Amino acid sequence: MMEIFFETKDVFQLKDLEKIAPKEKGITAMSVKEVLQSLVDDGMVDCERIGTSNYYWAFPSKALHARKRKLEVLESQLSEGSQKHASLQKSIEKAKIGRCETEERTRLAKELSSLRDQREQLKAEVEKYKDCDPQVVEEIRQANKVAKEAANRWTGMCHNNTDKL
Repeated sequence: MMEIFFETKDVFQLKDLEKIAPKEKGITAMSVKEVLQSLVDDGMVDCERIGTSNYYWAFPSKALHARKRKLEVLESQLSEGSQKHASLQKSIEKAKIGRCETEERTRLAKELSSLRDQREQLKAEVEKYKDCDPQVVEEIRQANKVAKEAANRWTGMCHNNTDKL
């Protein structure tokens, strides 16, 4: 479809494109409108309503400028990415200074790992005995007391209402 615009460098109406596209480019007549709308939505083809007609056009120079702008954006992103990569590499090198693999460092790393595992096991054990915690037990008792009082209020209220009947 874009080739039609670039080769002719002309302005078209939809009905013109519906005639030309199937003959010259093998685009089915039923899909010309959809393809054209897709190109307009993507900014590759310009559309202008003049009176009651829509006119469509696309010139190679506009496509070239769009590609140049896209290339500039991508090049700037590449440059930023390269700078960030270099900065991170420097940070890694700085972090490696003084982190020589010694026996003591290896031993301490293993000890740290062991202590972390032990802490997780202790947390799990504390969680297991949570139900026996005096504070939790007291909270459960208070909740039961409130529930019992509420139940007594309701049942008492029901008994009072039946007495009146």
